[in-house]
Order: sequence, then C-alpha cells, then structure tokens
Amino acid sequence: MGSAGFLLAVTLLISHAFAESIIQISPHRKTRVDDGLYCDSWRFSVETNNAGVWYSIPSRCIPFVEDYMNGDRYLSDSQVVSSYGLDFANTVNVSSDGKDAWVFDIDETLLSNLPYYDAHGFGSEIFDEDSFDEWVDLAEAPALPASLKLYNELKQLGFKIFLLTGRSEFQRNVTGKNLLFSGYSGWEKLILRGPQDQGKLAVVYKSEKRQELVNEGYRIHGSSGDQWSDLQGFAVAERSFKLPNPMYFIA
Repeated sequence: MGSAGFLLAVTLLISHAFAESIIQISPHRKTRVDDGLYCDSWRFSVETNNAGVWYSIPSRCIPFVEDYMNGDRYLSDSQVVSSYGLDFANTVNVSSDGKDAWVFDIDETLLSNLPYYDAHGFGSEIFDEDSFDEWVDLAEAPALPASLKLYNELKQLGFKIFLLTGRSEFQRNVTGKNLLFSGYSGWEKLILRGPQDQGKLAVVYKSEKRQELVNEGYRIHGSSGDQWSDLQGFAVAERSFKLPNPMYFIA
C-alpha cells in the first residue's frame, strides 16, 4: 500500500470511528435539542395566536415554561412589548379634554401571579379557582416591572387609565390593595365582573366594557393584556399590545 492509500485508509477509519461516536450520543442529545426547539416553537405559536384555543402546556414543555417564566427572557420580552407601547403612546396627541384612554388587564399584565404558579406547576395543573382566590386574597402579587414603568409613563403623558380585569366584584378591595402595594396608583376606573357578567366569555365581557367607555366619549388608543381575549372583539383599541404568557389561555 502506498502512502496515499495508507492515508486514505486511516482517514476512513477515523471517520468511521467518529461517526460511531456521534451515533452513540446523538439519541440523547437529539431528544434534548428537539424538546427545546419544539417548546420554543410551541410558545411562539401560542403567543401569536396561531394555535388558537389551547388547554394545557405539553408535558414535555413544563421545564421549558418554568425556565422561561423564571428567567431573563420573560422579563426581556415584557420590556420589549411595553417599549413598543410607549413608542406608540408618544405619537398620540393627548387632548386636554381628558378622554384619551389606555386599558390594562391586571393578572399577568400589571400584576404577576408567578409566585402562585410556581407552586402550581406553571399552569400544567388543572386550574383551581378556590386556591387562586386564596392567593388573590393575600394581595401580594408583585408588579411586572415593564408594565409598571409603562403605566407611570402613560400617566405622565396624560392618558386616563382604565383597569379591566376578569376578577369578580367581590375581589375589588383586595385587588385595589394589591395594586397600591405593588406601586400602581391614579387609575381612572377599576372594572371587575359584576353578577351580570358571570359566565360570559372574556372576549365578550371585555368588549362590552370597552364599548361602555367608548359610549362615554373615551378614545381608547392603547390596550395591554396577556391574553388575546383582552385585546380582541369589538370596541378595540387603536393599538393593542400582547404581553407574554405561555402558562394558560382564556377565551
């Protein structure tokens, strides 16, 4: 065998050994990579509403959602969305008539219930209304920093701020207490579900409440929420800003 043939044989032998080592480790590595890619794509799909109605986090994505919600990406995504909101707000010629409005959802928009969901599987468990109400009663949900900043900037610009939540009327006092505790103040009106609103889809209930504001002469320039049902329907804002929430879906 000449030197060229010898080098070729050695090269093939090394290549074969390297390929075998990849084959031996690739099944484990491929599983980890595929879970991460799949779950990131799943999150993208639910955030952009391409998935439509969805009921639970895929079991393989529970660790991904936990890492996302507790990590820098969730805070960064929220900051980027809020910065776009502020950019838009700065283009509005706020009138002296006091009728330029911005509507905020509360849960996972102004207030973060992450301490609750940290103890309840980040949305992977069946929702327990009683245990969530107990958490709400504590009035200890922290502010989402990006939203608090946007909220205060909007007040300085002269917007009237309306808080439109799916919480029920009996939670008014603890909700107001929690908002103040977390740094929010000066809202125009806090709107909660009354007896006549129980059982309505969120998109219907919130559309009706926005329509009432429009009927009162308010111009709804912006709306911020973590659910598409916070933002869609009728009497919608001029611009809507969807905050991230891969933990649950509300129609």
